[in-house]
Amino acid sequence: MSTRTIAITGASGLIGSALTRHFEANGDRVLKFTRTGRSSTSTIAWNPADGTIDAAQLSGVDAVIHMAGAGIGDKRWSNEYKKEILDSRVKGTSLLAQAIAETSDGPKVLLSGSAIGIYGESLTTEFTEQSPIGHGFLADVCAQWEAATESASRAGIRVAHVRTGIVLSPAGGALGKLLPLFKLGAGGKMGSGKQWQSWISIDDEVAAIDYLLTANVTGAVNLTAPNPVTQAEFTKVLAKVLHRPSFLPVPSFGPKLLLGSELAEALLFTGQKVMPEILQKSGYTFTHSTLEAALRSLLNKPS
Repeated sequence: MSTRTIAITGASGLIGSALTRHFEANGDRVLKFTRTGRSSTSTIAWNPADGTIDAAQLSGVDAVIHMAGAGIGDKRWSNEYKKEILDSRVKGTSLLAQAIAETSDGPKVLLSGSAIGIYGESLTTEFTEQSPIGHGFLADVCAQWEAATESASRAGIRVAHVRTGIVLSPAGGALGKLLPLFKLGAGGKMGSGKQWQSWISIDDEVAAIDYLLTANVTGAVNLTAPNPVTQAEFTKVLAKVLHRPSFLPVPSFGPKLLLGSELAEALLFTGQKVMPEILQKSGYTFTHSTLEAALRSLLNKPS
């Protein structure tokens, strides 16, 4: 296989750093978008807030993987931070898509980040890529985020929106936050535990994104494992793998006091059952299709 040049935004994040390690291990050249300093042989300077990007650096790039955006759960959802969450995605995506569209010898593929929050929440509905957009702040953010790639699509760039679920990695994210509690035997279900958790291992997240670089897929793609679980089942399986109890339920008022009601409700006490229909129909094979297998592999725990 010939060496590819792949540019990544959000390269220092949980997913972006895993992608960088993966591609570099495969012998590909990775260019990281940076908001500090000038472009170099390994970076592309840009500043979405200012609307600036060193578009010349996109010349000769095969594909762009766009994962940048203010962290959904990094801060309480004040009106100011909600605007930052939205603007960091829409402005960055619009800037990037326009630059790609105007680069004649630039990327032919744009994999642009999105999230399963676009479907809203439900205890009963099973969502696929054909499902309508839901309601609420996260659904609105994701809808505008995806729409911001339009200029690249119009220019003939193959654009896929990777609607990522809960990415499981001991290095961070939801699992990274839960591990200390569960190792102490202090973990338990959140609220009723009936809310769906549509998860994907970091290994499959990276492999699926690599797969989509060459797969003939456009539009929405759910990056979730084929066997979502309820939150109660998630905590039960995690406790089992760690050989710890999970009998301490977490009442909703605690996280709501800590995180704020709206953020806690969106991240912890609601969910959606999302199926990876497009990935499976296009031929992708999951490394981890069940939660227990994923957790045992990620945490190096024998069965």
